Amino acid sequence: MKRIHFIAIGGAIMHQLALALQKQGYIISGSDDEINDPAKSNLAAAGLLPAAFGWFPERITTDVEAIVLGMHARADNPELLAAKKAGIPIYSFPQYVYEVSKNKKRVVVAGSHGKTTITSMIMHILKHQGIDFDYLVGARVAGFDQSVKLSDAPIIVLEGDEYPASAEEKRPKIFFYHPHISVLSGVAWDHINVFPTYEIYFNQFEQYLQGMEPSTKLFYNNEDSEVQRVVATSGTQTDAIPYSTPPFHYEDGTPVLETANGPIPVSVFGRHNLLNMMAAVDVCMELGVAEADCYSAIASFTGAARRLEKIKEEPNLLVYRDFAHAPSKLRATLNAVREAYPNHHLVACFELHTFSSLNEQFLNEYAHSMDAADESIVFFSHHALQLKGLPHLERETVKHHFRREDISIIDNRQELEQKVTGMISGKQKPVFLLLMSSGTFDGIDWNSVSSQ
Repeated sequence: MKRIHFIAIGGAIMHQLALALQKQGYIISGSDDEINDPAKSNLAAAGLLPAAFGWFPERITTDVEAIVLGMHARADNPELLAAKKAGIPIYSFPQYVYEVSKNKKRVVVAGSHGKTTITSMIMHILKHQGIDFDYLVGARVAGFDQSVKLSDAPIIVLEGDEYPASAEEKRPKIFFYHPHISVLSGVAWDHINVFPTYEIYFNQFEQYLQGMEPSTKLFYNNEDSEVQRVVATSGTQTDAIPYSTPPFHYEDGTPVLETANGPIPVSVFGRHNLLNMMAAVDVCMELGVAEADCYSAIASFTGAARRLEKIKEEPNLLVYRDFAHAPSKLRATLNAVREAYPNHHLVACFELHTFSSLNEQFLNEYAHSMDAADESIVFFSHHALQLKGLPHLERETVKHHFRREDISIIDNRQELEQKVTGMISGKQKPVFLLLMSSGTFDGIDWNSVSSQ
């Protein structure tokens, strides 16, 4: 029986891939220098949690048939060096996923934003229709036990990330999936630590499209000028089909799609999410699902974890959290809330948490990104700066780049909790508190926040 060893098994997708392969009957082992929940609990429950944290080259024995290398592992990792010396095949996780899905129809959702939501919507529709498929998605999705599934299914749906695959393979993950059907949802500069200029970042999508076979179906966001540009210059050999926001209206905060099959109320709001919905519907129709069945299924989609996810509701307070961290994502999320809840007092709280967002070279991209809120807060942690090896940031520097005079810049947890409490209390209108981060705001329990 094949034994596969994971170097950096604690990653969000790495540990899920390990669990999926174990279910397939593979013998799995792995190492990491730190593993946190939910990966720690998930691996422990499956008997895959390493007995000790760290790197142990002696674990790379002759019975290991393949290494899956996570992005967290550096080029001088002792286990990686031992595997190279032993001549064991080494794969990044996208390379390995391709190896086990060569005979499947591959659907890849790519782009700077909306990937997780579109992938989740496709999964939701296919499951609703009873279609057998495998998947890899970057978040917890309602109705699915894990975020990676591998089986004998004829289709695999993959969230395609443009971040490098591993320390050994610096090319973006999307380069390795070779889709039959793809979505391109948007192009907006991100990952400044890897792509120091917009031109370099844009070029990754040029290469992605250029690498597609002529028969590839490419559904692209026709409302994004940069997507239009890259498709026109680099995707001419594909069967490129545009998608756009569908006609809709709101009824008491609920979007109602105006379709040929009649009005369809849906459970997620925001123009960007309805646009994402059209990409998912197009993909599922390409996979053989009837349009009416797509709409019937999507009506019950409630969203992926931390994608405009409701975490609290009181008579005069709604609290939602969202994974938004790039400038384009902030604007889209804020505009969605503003449009769906025009009579609420909108308080937006954003955490600078990624390498790009904490980098002063990139901060200017956030200019006016929080203007749609009635009151805005930007939080950052000096501990996060230290962890990422970035220089000290002054509050005034951050404030200058957001280009909003009344914005509050906060750099400690206690002050943030006090500020939010003050902003949501005693208002004449109901309050919508929107929390945007790929982090945890230094571990604040937002369920304890109240307008009472």
